[in-house]
Amino acid sequence: MERQQEYVLRTIEDKGVRFVRLWFTDVVGQLKSVAIAPAELEEAFEEGIGFDGSSIQGMTRVYEDDMTVRPDAETFSILPWRGEDVPVARMFCDVLTRDNEPVRSDPRSILRRTLDKAADMGFSCFVHPEVEFYLFHPENDPNKEPVPIDNSSYFDHVTRSLAQNFRRDAILTLEDMGISVEFSHHEAGPGQNEIDLRSTDALRMADNVMTLKTVVEQIAIEQGVHASFMPKPLVNSPGNGMHTHFSLFEGDRPAFHDATGPGGLSRTGQKFVAGLLRHAREITAVTNQYVNSYKRLYSGDEAPSYVYWGPYSRSALVRVPAHSPNKPQSTRVEYRALDSAANPYLAFAVVLRAGLRGIERDYELPVPTETDVAFMSDLEREISGIEGLPSSLGEAVDLMKASELVAETLGEDCFDYFLRDKRHEWNVYHRQVTPFERTRFLPTC
Repeated sequence: MERQQEYVLRTIEDKGVRFVRLWFTDVVGQLKSVAIAPAELEEAFEEGIGFDGSSIQGMTRVYEDDMTVRPDAETFSILPWRGEDVPVARMFCDVLTRDNEPVRSDPRSILRRTLDKAADMGFSCFVHPEVEFYLFHPENDPNKEPVPIDNSSYFDHVTRSLAQNFRRDAILTLEDMGISVEFSHHEAGPGQNEIDLRSTDALRMADNVMTLKTVVEQIAIEQGVHASFMPKPLVNSPGNGMHTHFSLFEGDRPAFHDATGPGGLSRTGQKFVAGLLRHAREITAVTNQYVNSYKRLYSGDEAPSYVYWGPYSRSALVRVPAHSPNKPQSTRVEYRALDSAANPYLAFAVVLRAGLRGIERDYELPVPTETDVAFMSDLEREISGIEGLPSSLGEAVDLMKASELVAETLGEDCFDYFLRDKRHEWNVYHRQVTPFERTRFLPTC
C-alpha cells in the first residue's frame, strides 16, 4: 500500500470519519458520488468500488457496464460543512474497466492522457482559473428572470447584501480543504462574484474547480440564496466566464518566458498561442458546451467573440497578462472563451492539446491585434483574416465533428457521445417556439 493511502487510513481513524464520499464526473461535468464506510476503503484502494457504468451519462455502452471507481488518495480531504459530530471525507476517483484499465471516456483520464502527452514533450502544465458565478434570491419559476441578491458592480465593497459573508465563508471552506485561493471580488454583474484559485498542476486544478462549485452551492444553501454557474443567466448583465491561465514548465524553467519576444513570450509560448488560435473554433463545443454559452460569447461585456490575440486587449480570445520582469515563472497565456459551466477536465484537455499542437507543428504566431475587433466592419475583419468563434452550439458541434484534434484528445467513445448529446441539445432548443417569437410574430403574421 502506498504511503499516502496509509496516511488516509490513519487520518480517517484519528478523526473518527464515518463516511467517505467517492467523487467523479460524467462527460458533461456533472459530479457523481458514492458513499462508503471507512472499513471498505482499504479494499477500495486495492480493488475499487463497482458500479453500473451504463447508467452514467456518456461513460460507456450497455454491454460494457461493469466498472469500478478507485479513489485517488492524493485528493483526500474532510468536508468542513458536514460538522464534527459525523465527520465525512471525500476523494476524487479514477474510473476503471473490469480489466482494471482506465475508462477511455472518463474525463479525469482524458485530461491525464493529455498531460502525459505534454510530459512526453518535456512539459508540465499549470493552470489558474478565474471562476465567476451569480447569487440570486431563491426562486423556482424558470419563466421569470432570477433576482440578484445585490445591485453592485465590479470590485464594489458590498456591506448590505444578504450574502455579505458569502465569499469569505466559501474561501475559508476551500482553504480548510487544502485549496489555495489567490483572491476574490464582486464582479461586474449584480449579484455576480469571482473566486480565483491559485495556480497548480492541471489535473489537481480540475479537481479543485469541481470542489469549488460544490462548496459554492453548499454555502448558498446554508445562506438561503441560489448560486448559479449558468453561462448567461441575465439578459442585460455579463455572463459567467472562467478565464483560464495556462503555463508550461520544462523542469523548473518557465517555457513561455522570453523578455525579448512579443508580449514577453518565448518561441514555445508563441507557438502555443498560435495553436490555440488555429484550433479555437473546433474546440469551442467543449469549452462552451451549452446552448446558453453562446449568448455569453456574443453579448459583449468583454466576452471574446473573435479569434485573435493581443498582449493587453481584454476583448481578445487569447491574452498575455502583464507579469513582473523579476518573475519569469509568472509568464502565462490567458484563454478567455471558457465559461464556468464547462467540464474542467475536458476543457483543460482540449485547450492544452491545441497549444501543444502548435508547438509540435511549429505554427507561426499571427500579428497581435490591439483594437477591439467587435467594432471593426465585416470587411475589416475579413481583410485582417480574423474569424469569429461559433455563434451557436449547432455551429460549434459541426466544427468539432470535423476536428481530428478533438477526436484524438477525447477518444472515440467520449467524442461520439459528446457529439450526439450536444446535437440533441441543439435540436431540442432549435425546435422550441419562444415567448419572443409569439410576441413579435403573432400580431403581424
